[in-house]
This record gives sequence, structure tokens and C-alpha cells, in this order.
Amino acid sequence: MRPRPLLVAGLATLGMAWFVVPFLPFGDAFLGHMTMHVGVVALAAPLLAAGLAGTPADPTRRFSAAFHPVTATAVEFVVVWGWHAPALHFLARTSPPAFAVEQLSFLAVGLMVWLSAFGERSSGRHATAAGIGALFLTSMHMTLLGALLALGPRPLYDPAICGFGTLGALEDQHLGGVLMLLVGGASYLLGGLVLMARLLRAPQPARLGGRP
Repeated sequence: MRPRPLLVAGLATLGMAWFVVPFLPFGDAFLGHMTMHVGVVALAAPLLAAGLAGTPADPTRRFSAAFHPVTATAVEFVVVWGWHAPALHFLARTSPPAFAVEQLSFLAVGLMVWLSAFGERSSGRHATAAGIGALFLTSMHMTLLGALLALGPRPLYDPAICGFGTLGALEDQHLGGVLMLLVGGASYLLGGLVLMARLLRAPQPARLGGRP
């Protein structure tokens, strides 16, 4: 069976985030770390989820209870905000094992949210509506975190792990926040709009007893 193009694109995006971004001029800065984060949860994860949806490898077919949209959104909120707390962020930036756990957890929760919205368990009007809510809520908290980083008046993170070139820690943080605003929040918002369009195009269920 030929691999799905979206699945291949998702794997390629994931590979670029993990194995190309670190070698860019800003790869060791906060912007580089945020580029990896956004690349994993907002680009690679939706592509992978779309590639897996409806296939025998779709995990929502066997473990539907683990992919409830509300649960997925709550778990992603805790994971994303937790790893952006200054102490945990410093740990991930200075400890390879912690960095690996962080990145794998980003991928896991990203797939959890996107599969809860687009996986086989999301078929049906009620499930689709729940998926829309999950993506919109995720877009909101991603936007809020991006705004906090982009508009913060002082650096939230250790200057030893932020800044590149002529840019200091605060400017580096601001750029990372802008990236999350423009790509992170927008990706989930777009996903919610796609599901909303699908819901509006879906035929209305037949009413029993004729006209209301």
C-alpha cells in the first residue's frame, strides 16, 4: 500500500523540526526552540493526524476513549504551558533527556488533539462539534501564551539560553512569541474552521414524525 502523502509530509516536517532547525543560526536560541515546538504541534501533528485518520493505524479506532476532544485539549494545555514555565524550559534546554521527553510529549499531545478532531472517532455531528470546540480552545490558549511571550516587558528565561546574533534575551523571546501567535494559534484556528465547514455541509439528520 502506498503511503499517504499527508503522512509523508508530516514525517518530513517532523524531521525538519528535530534535525534541521537545531543547526540554523538561531537553532540554540529561544526562537529555535519555539520553531521546533510549533513545527511539531501545529504543522507535523495535523499532517500526521490527517494521514492516519480513517486508516487501520488510526488509534482512535481502538482507543476512542483516550481521544475525547475535551480531555485532549486539557492535557495539551497542561503539557504546553508546563514546559514553557521557566524552570522546566531551562531543564529541557540544558538536559538532553529532558529535551527528548519535552519534544516527545509535544508530539503526543499534538497528535492527541488533532486525532480527537479528525480521527475516525470524530465522525458524526456531535463529535465534529466537540472537535471544533477543542481546536478553538487550543487556538485560544496558544494565542494567549504567544501574546505573553511576545509582549512581556522582561525576559522570562535565563539569558544564558536565549538570544542570538545581536539580539538579546528579550528580543529573542518576543520573536518566539510572535511565531507562536502567527503559526501556533492560526493552525488550530484553521483546523477548527475546516471542521466547521464540514459540519455545515453535512446533511441534517432526518426528523421522526415528519415536520416539527
